[in-house]
Amino acid sequence: MEIEFVRSRFIKHFDGTTGSIYTSPGRINLIGEHTDYNGGFVFPGAVDKGIMAEIKLNGTDKVKAYSIDLKDYVEFGLREEDAPRTSWARYIFGVCRELIKRGYEIPGFNTAFAGDVPLGAGMSSSAALESTFAYALNDMLNLGIDKFELAKIGQATEHNYCGVKCGIMDQFASIFGKEGSLIRLDCRSLEYEHFPFNPEGYKLVLIDSVVKHELASSAYNKRRESCENAVAAIRNQHPEVEFLRDASMDWLEEVKGEISEEDFSRAEYVIEEIQRVLDVSDALQKGDYETVGQKMYETHDGMSRLYEVSCAELDFLNMCAKENGVTGSRVMGGGFGGCTINLVKDELYDKFIANTVEAYKAKFGKTPKVYDVVITDGSRKLA
Repeated sequence: MEIEFVRSRFIKHFDGTTGSIYTSPGRINLIGEHTDYNGGFVFPGAVDKGIMAEIKLNGTDKVKAYSIDLKDYVEFGLREEDAPRTSWARYIFGVCRELIKRGYEIPGFNTAFAGDVPLGAGMSSSAALESTFAYALNDMLNLGIDKFELAKIGQATEHNYCGVKCGIMDQFASIFGKEGSLIRLDCRSLEYEHFPFNPEGYKLVLIDSVVKHELASSAYNKRRESCENAVAAIRNQHPEVEFLRDASMDWLEEVKGEISEEDFSRAEYVIEEIQRVLDVSDALQKGDYETVGQKMYETHDGMSRLYEVSCAELDFLNMCAKENGVTGSRVMGGGFGGCTINLVKDELYDKFIANTVEAYKAKFGKTPKVYDVVITDGSRKLA
């Protein structure tokens, strides 16, 4: 996305003036799915698709915001009762309110913003939007807030103003992203480490199934419950266990007779997935992308067979990847639709995409969307 494009719209809507331009990226998660609420690890990276906003203080107590993509303008005050009805504006309002709640003075400003994060592809456009404004206001007003707190401000915005009880991964990846690196985040301690991700000779590509099945939220809560049931049973014998992260397969086997078959399968997937993230960490240190790919396939198998959050379309895309010799492929995100993430050798890329698009169209009557992604830096000022 071009700075000139955002700037030209800002000038047009705000009387020929210019402000400062900031950007924050969307994200992918290489491996570590449904591990966050089990105290495990996730492995995100910031991608070269995000949100860009021009912002200028306007000397009033109101925010005047223009969404370039939606051609929509909203004006709102910054008291709790001024919450805008428009859903996209609530993200900006929420960030301002979370800063005010923490004791910072936030004046009114003009802003125009646009994004190239594909909606519905699981790359977290909402986190990119929150991170852009949290980072920008902190920078412009010299608030001195550390990056971790900025990520928490984005998360609190989702919780308190957008009705989504998300974890911290999306905002964290958007703010802390680093070119050529993925971040292993420990969801229990919130400690993190950058790992090299320079897959020379490979491309990272998302294939969007363009479906979203309506099971997602109720199924998510049910999976969470299963994990908690398994933890409760294991804790009877091993009181130190707080999350599935703390349990081993041996301990899960000990309680097999005390929990339902379903709860056992869900817990088995999570314990194995937490180990896979650690295996991928070791593989990335060695530049061993074949092992990374193998672990991605194992994750897909676990999400499909044990956690049961895949669907026919995603399983088909995963099978196409296997048949075309793709190094690694798995469903990315909560499941029941969305994307697969694929690690593909350069020389196989064109054939894989062409074959997959054609086969998917023939089977499901829909054309999947294809997004190449490159790992990039997190939130930053551009101009």
